[in-house]
Amino acid sequence: MKKFKLPALPYAYDALEPHISERTLRIHHDKHHKGYVDNANKILNRMSGDKSLLKSFSYNAAGQLLHSLFWTNMSPNGGGKPKGKLLKAISDDFGSYEAFKQEFSNAAKSVEGSGWAALTYSQDADGVVLIQIEKHNVNIVPSYELLLVIDVWEHAYYLDYQNNRGAFVEAFWEVVNWDEVSKRFNSVK
Repeated sequence: MKKFKLPALPYAYDALEPHISERTLRIHHDKHHKGYVDNANKILNRMSGDKSLLKSFSYNAAGQLLHSLFWTNMSPNGGGKPKGKLLKAISDDFGSYEAFKQEFSNAAKSVEGSGWAALTYSQDADGVVLIQIEKHNVNIVPSYELLLVIDVWEHAYYLDYQNNRGAFVEAFWEVVNWDEVSKRFNSVK
């Protein structure tokens, strides 16, 4: 059986400073993300039909997936606005890039407790849709392809922004890797 692997960051630990500190990135990647990878692998080895482990597996496997997307959603050369087909889709479905950015930010800031905000692509709606994900595995909509995610668990920002989730969300826009998000969009569109 294949095992989950902790992906290497696509940039140096200090590459996202001053928006996300080296210390936060090391703890977030090397401790939290690694924990989801390790736990998902442990559960895979024990499952063999044990239904009591399914919820725990879902939680850890989704944590591994979302974190893997999150790291590539960011770049030291990020920020700005998307271009091309992705910008058109966002403008068509939200009215403008600025309206999308505000709605995404509001979705991220208003996640109850720990979770994520995500821009997804829906084949059924033939458009981009925002969702909130509680924890890692609650409210994920099947067949909605994840394009852009932001982790709003406190471990993602507490060392840099204390309890000011809004400041972290605003800083996130300075490191968004629109090239990667566009690549995902183009592959599912």
